Amino acid sequence: MSPARAIPTIQRSEQRGNHRGTRIVPHLVVDDAAAAIDFYVKAFDAVELGRIPGPDGKLIHAALRINGFLVMLNDDFPETCGGKSTTPRSLGGTPVTIHLTVTDVDTKFQRAVDAGATVVIPLADQFWGDRYGVVADPFGHHWSLGQPVRELSMDEIQEAMSAQATG
Repeated sequence: MSPARAIPTIQRSEQRGNHRGTRIVPHLVVDDAAAAIDFYVKAFDAVELGRIPGPDGKLIHAALRINGFLVMLNDDFPETCGGKSTTPRSLGGTPVTIHLTVTDVDTKFQRAVDAGATVVIPLADQFWGDRYGVVADPFGHHWSLGQPVRELSMDEIQEAMSAQATG
């Protein structure tokens, strides 16, 4: 990736209309952004749009396109957050799951696992009509992958949920 190439940020993407239907852009903090980029390329077929290393080599900004959408990330810089690390590992987990609606969910879920993700929720057909599962990436972020397999009304979803709860 050429350092001279402009790297997308939220503002630049919005100005060009490249937000592709969303203005919410995940910005991940990780312990090793370069390794995270490698993982996301292998696991989710991410396209690296660019990276900006700081003087110490840690990435102060990087941008990827995953499943057609912008994802930004950087290394952890506790010195900019009152001395506190903000990675999922340092916080003891993450309250956020990034969802990818995909086709061929079985293949894509297995690809993430083969790349080093850990299964959090096994891939299965769910009561709301999706085939769905959750993995944790090696950096502590959770990713759900889902594929709609049948269209259900809200009443049908409620019925299916009740049936599942009563066994």
